[in-house]
Amino acid sequence: MSETERLSMQAAMEVDMALAVLGILVWAVIATLAMSSLMFVSQFRGWSRLDLPLLLGSLFTGDRESASLLGFLLNFAGGCLIAFLYYFAFAFGGSGAGWSAGLVAGLVHGLVSLTVFLPVLSHIHPRLASEHDGAGVRRRLEPPGFLALNYGYRTPLVALAAHAVYGTVLGAGFRLLM
Repeated sequence: MSETERLSMQAAMEVDMALAVLGILVWAVIATLAMSSLMFVSQFRGWSRLDLPLLLGSLFTGDRESASLLGFLLNFAGGCLIAFLYYFAFAFGGSGAGWSAGLVAGLVHGLVSLTVFLPVLSHIHPRLASEHDGAGVRRRLEPPGFLALNYGYRTPLVALAAHAVYGTVLGAGFRLLM
């Protein structure tokens, strides 16, 4: 293989990689917006009091308005980063991508969030009250509790539905990329 052919092949691979990353980011934005919209609508309709942007943003600031904006940006960035994990799981997991694989992945993601991430949050969050001690001067936010049930009995269903939508959108979109 000549040097020119090798460089041409390398450039083609770099273009393919850039297009793949761009495709992942496009579907990540769509999926994250869909999930965030469902969570927002559920909060607006009174189905859940879980305000994930506020929880995330208040890790860094005590100002509620700033926390909500910062939390939205963090949640959005996290949704885009997690999409890469989904992509690699679909690409190397054997089952490939598709809406059904995405649905299953989204449900697993939601279950892990509800059973691991949210319960641990009260131990590391500077403004989140604990289940045992309750609210105080500094820790004023209500803890999520088991399956985030402190934010309403529909919250686990809303969270699972939102994650299922996220995974389904990513699975269907990534199917087009693979």
